[in-house]
Amino acid sequence: MNNRTTTKPSFFSGLTGQILIAMVLGAILGIIIHNSISPEAAQNFSSKIKILATIFIRLVQMIISPLVFTTLVVGIAKLGDIQAVGRIGGKAMGWFFTASFISLLIGMFWVNILEPGVGLNLSNVDLGSVSEVTAKTQNISFENFIEHIVPKSIFEAMATNEILQIVIFSIFFGLAAAALGDYVKPVINALDKTSHIVLKMVNYVMKFAPIGVFGAIAGVFAVRDFQELAITYFKFFGSFLIGISSLWVVLIVVGYIFLKSRMTVLLKRIVSPLIIAFGTTSSEAVFPKLTEELERFGVKDRIVSFMLPLGYSFNLDGSMMYMTFASIFIAQAYGIDLDIGTQLTMLLVLMLTSKGIAGVPRASLVVVAATCGMFDIPIEGIALILPIDHFCDMFRSATNVLGNALATSVVGQWEENAENDNEIAVSE
Repeated sequence: MNNRTTTKPSFFSGLTGQILIAMVLGAILGIIIHNSISPEAAQNFSSKIKILATIFIRLVQMIISPLVFTTLVVGIAKLGDIQAVGRIGGKAMGWFFTASFISLLIGMFWVNILEPGVGLNLSNVDLGSVSEVTAKTQNISFENFIEHIVPKSIFEAMATNEILQIVIFSIFFGLAAAALGDYVKPVINALDKTSHIVLKMVNYVMKFAPIGVFGAIAGVFAVRDFQELAITYFKFFGSFLIGISSLWVVLIVVGYIFLKSRMTVLLKRIVSPLIIAFGTTSSEAVFPKLTEELERFGVKDRIVSFMLPLGYSFNLDGSMMYMTFASIFIAQAYGIDLDIGTQLTMLLVLMLTSKGIAGVPRASLVVVAATCGMFDIPIEGIALILPIDHFCDMFRSATNVLGNALATSVVGQWEENAENDNEIAVSE
């Protein structure tokens, strides 16, 4: 008789638990370092410990290009024709722009209601850190946006992880492969097998996630006095949290409307990607893991491979909410009154300019700086939010992941329902 009992692995033995432990330990270490050594030594420690996070993110970036290319080409080839690509693409873009508009409106609503910038003391603002952000604003224009979409070389796009450019090339490649039919099946099968190899690499890379999160959190807390930040930026950060929380409520409610009880399952599936994005402030860092979890959730691989790359370029809900919030906050801090018409115009400008900077480091700040310049708001106002931006970015990144997971799941369900309706119509 076998008396052995099988025990379920504990929460803390899984990836999610390990990442949470790494976040806590990183924060503790960072606070100890901050309070026990000189600012110069703490800065040196921070730059070195952050290498752990850099290594993890680079490991993820290493597999993003081959993953996007192989899965998207295979997915489009399986779709079979340009009509199917256009149908799914139309649904995707409709969802993305609606979600972006709502996110921008939420940011505009809360910053006007709570007015976190009114009466702010500007005397202690450090303007020296602004140049890195404002230097990139000259590249924000409609012409550069169009140029940014179309790759001049797929190899250059892959080398720089320009997801949107890889998507464009992959769509053309996939459509051409679908048009050639059986003749190119060996190529598609090879790419399919390659995508599975890359997804297996994802499992190996994710084992480094707790180490990367530990390094990122420890590095930030080593150079930031959290108590001082909390006091100085209490109103701004508190208002931002109210705004981002309301956006989460909207996204989750919409999820339950479309996915019903399956939304609970989806949330359980994406806990790990959400925490990794939160800890590393990089939604890009969870792209491969999110792909895997959405396929496990039941979204067909051809939908996931088509939707996620588009979403990472066009559907950054957390970043969108932050852009209107931060832009109007800076105007409030400088006593600049923006009427509702001007704010709505700013919202539309942000809707367009934000689509061309996917993959740019601190992209939200770059767009905010460019928008402030367009509306005669002092660009140096970016210095107001730089000290707290990392903590805001944690919430933005996690929200971006939630928004893309939801968009992919809902469009996947729409397509599944449409296919079932077609099968019923054919059988009748």
